[in-house]
Amino acid sequence: MSNVYTISELTKVYKGNTKKANDHISFTIQEGEIFGLLGPNGAGKSTLINQIAGLTRPTSGSIHLYGMEVTKSPHIIPEYVALQTQQMSALRDVYPEEALRYTAQLRGCSRAEARRQTKNLIEELGLGEFREKLIRNLSGGQCRLIHLALTFVGDRPIQIFDEPTNDLDPVVRLMVWEKLFKLNRQGKTIILVTHNVLEAERIIQRVGIINHGQLLAIGGIGELKERVDQRIRLELLLKAEYVSVPAYRDLFALLGEVHNLTLQHVIILCRRDSTRSAIDLILLQIGIDKLDDFRIQTPSLEDVYLQLGGGGSFGS
Repeated sequence: MSNVYTISELTKVYKGNTKKANDHISFTIQEGEIFGLLGPNGAGKSTLINQIAGLTRPTSGSIHLYGMEVTKSPHIIPEYVALQTQQMSALRDVYPEEALRYTAQLRGCSRAEARRQTKNLIEELGLGEFREKLIRNLSGGQCRLIHLALTFVGDRPIQIFDEPTNDLDPVVRLMVWEKLFKLNRQGKTIILVTHNVLEAERIIQRVGIINHGQLLAIGGIGELKERVDQRIRLELLLKAEYVSVPAYRDLFALLGEVHNLTLQHVIILCRRDSTRSAIDLILLQIGIDKLDDFRIQTPSLEDVYLQLGGGGSFGS
């Protein structure tokens, strides 16, 4: 698999500031993958994305797109890359359908092709119900869908999304993730910036974790999971009318490392080789009828994010 992006020693220091927003970051993004970029607010994610999208020039370092050095020639980037923007000031006073058609034509589509893609996206994303409203009058969730549609239109091979499911209800969020997965199956390279780690884990294939302007970890989901605490997480929610956690303090301490969240809610971290016996003891001594919820979880992308991203292990 070839690289679409090769980023080398990328550093960004904003004028009037000595702090590095990005600090000698190097990594690659492979053609046809879904690459996730995770990190807390202020970590340097947006600065990094703005540079690879050609909106901000780096202080030093290089960006190669399909082998072309684009640091000093950012005008090349829009031929290959579509970025989901957060603001649409230039399009606030047009209708969604017009915005999509204009954008498609700016990206090289004929009028007929622009109309075809616009029609398909309006139907696919359910934009028809507000097609008669100016963009400036749309709600936050409706604007988010327009942002996404403007990224999809024009069929760019690399598409970058910044918090694509913010402001969306659960049903629409699921539809958006399915759309991104569909685009990837069609060969598109998807770059995803998000805080919604649990949802993103369903589709991300490789991930980079950034904090304080530095790339702390990068790799496949399975590869990074092997670098974090391998204990199994048992999460219990006890029915309040029957029992509270303190009544079973000795039992839980026997099973593993205990974290009490509330009087009824507890998490136990167990060694893999003792998980089966721990589950048997819980069911035997507490009983399924006294549990509102009982979850068994192996290390997740959220664990990777918290531990490798500087958040520490659970309970720290």
